[in-house]
Amino acid sequence: MSLIGCQSKKKEISKDEQQKTGYQIEPVDIQNVKVTDDFWLPIIKRVQEKTIEYAIAKCEEEGRLDNFLIAGGEMEGKVKGAMPFDDTDVYKIIEGASNSLISAPNKELETVLDSLVNIIKVGQEVDGYLTTWRTINPAEPPAPWVEVKEGKRWEALFMSHELYNAGHLYEAAAVHYKATGKRNFLDIALKNADLMVKTFGEGEHKISAVPGHQIIETGLIKLYQITDKEEYINLAKYFLDNRGNPNNHKLFGPYSQDHIPVVNQDEVVGHSVRAVYMYAAMTDIAAIQNDSLYESAVNKLWDNMVSKKMYITGGIGAKHEGEQFGANYELPNLTAYNETCAAIGGVYWNHRLHNLNGDVKYFDIIERTLYNGLISGLSLDGTNFFYPNALESDGVYKSNRGSCTRQAWFDCSCCPTNVIRFVPSIPGLMYSKGNNEVYVNLYASSHADIDLNGKEIKVSQETSYPWNGKIQMTVEAASKITMKFRVPAWSRNEVLPSDLYMYADSYKSQPTLSINDKKIETSIKDGYFEVTRKWSPEDKIEIHFPMEVRTVKANEKVEEDRGKLSLEYGPIVYVVEEVDNPEFDKISVSPNDEFTVQKENILEGINTISNETLKAIPYYTWSNRGVNKMKVWLPATTSN
Repeated sequence: MSLIGCQSKKKEISKDEQQKTGYQIEPVDIQNVKVTDDFWLPIIKRVQEKTIEYAIAKCEEEGRLDNFLIAGGEMEGKVKGAMPFDDTDVYKIIEGASNSLISAPNKELETVLDSLVNIIKVGQEVDGYLTTWRTINPAEPPAPWVEVKEGKRWEALFMSHELYNAGHLYEAAAVHYKATGKRNFLDIALKNADLMVKTFGEGEHKISAVPGHQIIETGLIKLYQITDKEEYINLAKYFLDNRGNPNNHKLFGPYSQDHIPVVNQDEVVGHSVRAVYMYAAMTDIAAIQNDSLYESAVNKLWDNMVSKKMYITGGIGAKHEGEQFGANYELPNLTAYNETCAAIGGVYWNHRLHNLNGDVKYFDIIERTLYNGLISGLSLDGTNFFYPNALESDGVYKSNRGSCTRQAWFDCSCCPTNVIRFVPSIPGLMYSKGNNEVYVNLYASSHADIDLNGKEIKVSQETSYPWNGKIQMTVEAASKITMKFRVPAWSRNEVLPSDLYMYADSYKSQPTLSINDKKIETSIKDGYFEVTRKWSPEDKIEIHFPMEVRTVKANEKVEEDRGKLSLEYGPIVYVVEEVDNPEFDKISVSPNDEFTVQKENILEGINTISNETLKAIPYYTWSNRGVNKMKVWLPATTSN
């Protein structure tokens, strides 16, 4: 099945369907952004043409689809699979495929999705309940760590994932409705959400509880934005407000961010995916309800994460045990966890924070995560995956859930399907719009049609970014508008917006902006080149972010990285891999080293970094050539 179809007329979203977001800044929708570049487009196509079909086949093979049919009585049998959230793999595939349909309409794919939706509907109970394992046999969960008391619904919310399943259902249904205009999947989600509203909250016959694994909150908010039903956002807020409330339920503890009220949390703790999904929902509430307490809390949590608990790849979650954050500055390399799902959740959260106030720092984190710790989760052939993303490999420690290299699938397949859900939405990160302002957030050859308060704006980019920092742009606007071109953090001599990492060498160059071959003497304002003028399509805009090989050092409090340096070129973090370096264990680097950067026809076409002692490749490409030793952090050369 070919999943890339020819373009057809895009579905227009009516005014009544415009989402109520509350955000000051609005992303330019993926239906209005056409990506043409040589970096992101192949990755998106890989997911569209290979990974989606591959994952559907895996779901069929492992019984993910059968579970819906068994639950609905159309098949006999026991629960198939090992996880109580296996249903969500199907939902996430539909979400990713729906995002694909928005930018690349495809009737064959749409028909496939209709078939999947029909199968899901079979598994839904009459009152809207939908978690197949519990419908099939509530006393026999697929995972032994799901507590069984009386075999009833909702009795073990810490690990049952009933509400997590619902959250991914809502997220997927919202995108499917937007992509197709069909209500078949949305109606399943709304029926389930109405059950949730009847079941949870304050009042007689209602259950006082919160989910063990967050995401139902953002899903409910998306349904509220579609339907305008206040009950949905109210329930989302109820779930958030009652975390850390012992008068509401028996607390799950820090692992589920259920130890103190969310407005009092100022350190990122516990399961990293649960955490960033919750922070994303809190940011939604801050925006929609202008909640200053929520906004203050997410700002503190973000500061803690970025200043003390983030890897140089943008990855988060230091510990295999519990898939969770470690202590402040606890950032091991060999045993780093850095779940792919956490990287994706981090991007969702940072995107919301940027929509809240337009601060460049959030896209600095997004860029670092995208180019490094996120796409590393998907192999170059689109059918092998990293669940954790280590920063070092000795070829012995089985960092990837029992393997030293990428795996074709997992019994817990949340990360492969999350990659599918996310990657086709990447064009929606590239541009944003505010009050008579257009933000250029990411650099990639692309064309965007932007409705700015009723004014039609056309923006085009041509660039080989991230392999070099030269960007040519055109802007067409009938009246005066402000363009804000993001100056990446690395080009502002900043690794992260904190002191967690710093460049060990000096940056010799400066970014420049020229219009019609005339250099614009504009200072970088809050991380952007900001230019206000009446733009003509004949205006030739040239931006140059000079790229140099940089050495990075970590804060001395990061014990694991003392006396070590890492290598970067532009937004890309580099690694040395044994296959390129026979003297792997003898490699060291100095801030004074000189390097050659060369485009090579390996690993789908990359820039390599080399000198007499080493050859380095982009982090996201490692482990595509079998089991290898690998390092991000290299011993610093001892001075004589």
